[in-house]
Amino acid sequence: MYTFSSKLKTFSFILMALGVIGIAVGFLNAPKTIEDVEKLLADSHHHEASHSEKVAPHAADAHVVADTVKVAQIHSDSTHVGTNVVVDSTSKSSDTTMVTSAVVNDHNDNHDANADAHSHDDHKAHLEHVLHQLQNKPWAALYVACIFFMLISVGVLAFYAIQYAAQAGWSPILFRVMEGITSYLLPGSIIFFLLLVAAGLHFNHLFVWMDPAVLDKASVKYDKLIDLKSGYLNVPFFLGRAALFLIVWNLYRHFSRKNSIAQDNSTDNTFYKKNFKMSAAFLVFFIVSESIMSWDWIMSVDPHWYSTLFGWYVFASFFVSGITVIAMVTLYLKSKGYLEHVNTSHIHDLAKFMFGISIFWTYLWFSQFMLIWYSNIPEEVTYFVTRIEHYKLPFFGMLALNFIFPLLILINTDFKRLTWIVVMAGIVILFGHYIDFFNMIMPATVGDQWFIGIPEIGALMFFLGLFIFVVFTALTKAPLVPKGNPFIEESKHFHY
Repeated sequence: MYTFSSKLKTFSFILMALGVIGIAVGFLNAPKTIEDVEKLLADSHHHEASHSEKVAPHAADAHVVADTVKVAQIHSDSTHVGTNVVVDSTSKSSDTTMVTSAVVNDHNDNHDANADAHSHDDHKAHLEHVLHQLQNKPWAALYVACIFFMLISVGVLAFYAIQYAAQAGWSPILFRVMEGITSYLLPGSIIFFLLLVAAGLHFNHLFVWMDPAVLDKASVKYDKLIDLKSGYLNVPFFLGRAALFLIVWNLYRHFSRKNSIAQDNSTDNTFYKKNFKMSAAFLVFFIVSESIMSWDWIMSVDPHWYSTLFGWYVFASFFVSGITVIAMVTLYLKSKGYLEHVNTSHIHDLAKFMFGISIFWTYLWFSQFMLIWYSNIPEEVTYFVTRIEHYKLPFFGMLALNFIFPLLILINTDFKRLTWIVVMAGIVILFGHYIDFFNMIMPATVGDQWFIGIPEIGALMFFLGLFIFVVFTALTKAPLVPKGNPFIEESKHFHY
């Protein structure tokens, strides 16, 4: 039986405590009013101006001179136009001149007043938009970290079901590790569903289609495209689908774990056969629910955009992350003297999946990007234009972390058997796919107001600490070797 290390437990508590503090600071520091936004923008512009003056004083002087010349030219042009008007008007009677002048002045005054009002309305709308973005920032940071760790457990659950349905002989020695990781699904899905409910109750603006104004034809916010999708994108149906998916996933996890433990003391393979049938049925439900989930929970933050590859793309991202976590937890337990029957062949197979699914993810990323970018249809290509313009570093950095690094490191067969290389590659892959989820959520929720700050780091620390605590606590609840599994001996002696 595994014993949860006191050092690791303390580490998880510290992470959670620091994470809660970081999340709280993020919410407390978020602007509350338009005036707060104006002050933040003014401070930002003042800082940028000061920086520009320090870096390029001569350039600043040149701009002043240029502006002075422009003003002089405008003044000269205005004088010239005025002169023409006076000359032309000399042929008119003085009464006509006075009336004409009054009408022109009145027209100019009205035009200036309308322009000022319009400019004021635009400025106010811009400030409200920035306010929503900055208020979204801590929510979005929480959302990204929450869905990322929850989907890691979902990815492991799918991998676990595949092993059962395929009657794989190499992997049963790792089943209890997978069961431990999937134990996070229950608390993770509860927190995640609460975040969805909070969005439905308008505590945040993560999902723009949830705003009632976008469906009100009398409102300036009315959006015809979202209105056309309202039969599918509405809060009750949205939350109902989410509840169904999370409940079914958790039920499969609960009963498969229960049958797995019961098989340890069984005299026949009854419970294994139950898991086999249940896993096959679950995978059918999963492949449909996973696609819908990716549309609902990720793609709908940007409801004007769509991609027919998106469900597969999201699946590849969290699937490779889940397999990576299996490898890293296995290597940790192995280093502590557990899982004595796990050998380099098991690690090699896990590393092959890490490599293979990374290449699969890259294929999907390129297929999605290339087709949309090449076709250049405005409502589609805007998705990538936004990310390339405002998220250049995380967008292209994520591609290097998730493709180039695994390709160069894990393509070598011998490297797949080396612990330190698998761990290093695993850390890079997990960080890269966290940035992938960051790229999918942040542009639509915070726009160009993003940066990696206290809310992002705090949310990541909290969910990492919670993940460690839940997973390693679950590992203490049952023997790490499922001795009743009919393929366990084949798994123990797996070599090639």
